[in-house]
Amino acid sequence: MTEPQPLRTLLVDDEPLAIERLQILCARVAGLHLVGTASDGAAALRMVEALKPDLLLLDIAIPGLDGMAVARALQGLAPRPAVIFITAFDQFAVAAFDVSAVDYLLKPVAQDRLERAVARVHAQSVSEAEPRAAASFTRELWVPHRAEMIRIAAREIDLIEAERDYMRLHVGPRSYLLHQTITELARRLDPGMFVRLHRSTIVQRDRIAGLKHDGMGGWTAQMRDGRELRIGRTYLADARAMAGR
Repeated sequence: MTEPQPLRTLLVDDEPLAIERLQILCARVAGLHLVGTASDGAAALRMVEALKPDLLLLDIAIPGLDGMAVARALQGLAPRPAVIFITAFDQFAVAAFDVSAVDYLLKPVAQDRLERAVARVHAQSVSEAEPRAAASFTRELWVPHRAEMIRIAAREIDLIEAERDYMRLHVGPRSYLLHQTITELARRLDPGMFVRLHRSTIVQRDRIAGLKHDGMGGWTAQMRDGRELRIGRTYLADARAMAGR
């Protein structure tokens, strides 16, 4: 197999000690080549234009244009560099993936965590080089859990339930809270994989064992784990379409 080309990488952080530590970490990562550093958002955009990096390791709290504004500005570029956010704050994770960030690392960054993030950039570049026959939907979600961010592949999610402004993602015996509305999340999920059964419920299609009619106009979805979920009238047509009805 041909080795991937080193990722030409730009570091963006306004803290000299953070830049120094990241330079040391990056020097130990195979497939990564540093081409420069920037300490504010405007400088970062100028250096992107001049250096054409493949990857930005981007802090969020930087002077002038913050990291989110920089990432949004990059979305119109072709080709667009990949973005890995490196920050001390966990509350921007959802917004980070709305601007197509590849990963979201919390400071202080561990060496193995940075290596996994860079490997994901390499894997994404290979995937993007292949023809795509279908629209792109969210393949993974990142949720805060204690002092870290947890990556959950979409195919691992059994059930999603709304809890006010949060979503509870059920993954086997565990569950995680994601700060996002169900309408926003439904737009990001592949309808070939998920079906919305109720204004507060989305389920993985493969987790549904059958549909049951109560004889009075109501329907429920019988899940493989034994749960029964009520199907809202608005979403009944989509649910019955699974059964060819």
